[in-house]
Amino acid sequence: MKFRSLLNLTVFSAALAVSAASYASAKADIVDTAVAAGSFNTLVTAVKAADLVDTLKGPGPFTVFAPNDAAFAKVPAADLEALLKDKAALGKVLTYHVVAGKVMASDVVKLTSAKTVQGQDLKIAVKDGVVYVDGAKVISTDIETSNGVIHVIDSVVLPK
Repeated sequence: MKFRSLLNLTVFSAALAVSAASYASAKADIVDTAVAAGSFNTLVTAVKAADLVDTLKGPGPFTVFAPNDAAFAKVPAADLEALLKDKAALGKVLTYHVVAGKVMASDVVKLTSAKTVQGQDLKIAVKDGVVYVDGAKVISTDIETSNGVIHVIDSVVLPK
């Protein structure tokens, strides 16, 4: 009888630990979520270089159209290196990927543009059921964070 109670307590404790881990990961902010994903290393490096970590860890909410590492790989190495060294230009490019507010995929498809934190509008288009943001294909949507949402895009978009 004691063994069965101990077993039930162990199972309950394990379930509680899994639930707590799920809750903690669901509550990660945009930066921590990007780091944990492991596919946004260049973006995280750029956010750090532009001193935008505190902003993207802030209360938000923010919507980030986040280029993954494969998207950054499309940028010529010399251009990316130069951008990472120019804090002002880098900040403009990165904030062009951010929209104030939490805009879920179901909302994005209803828009034709969205005002970025950088100040310019991102052009949004839906073609054959696929969403494009300034020509970049949205390849994953609705990654919820404690301070907003991330939508993954396949290219880096640049302000005009």
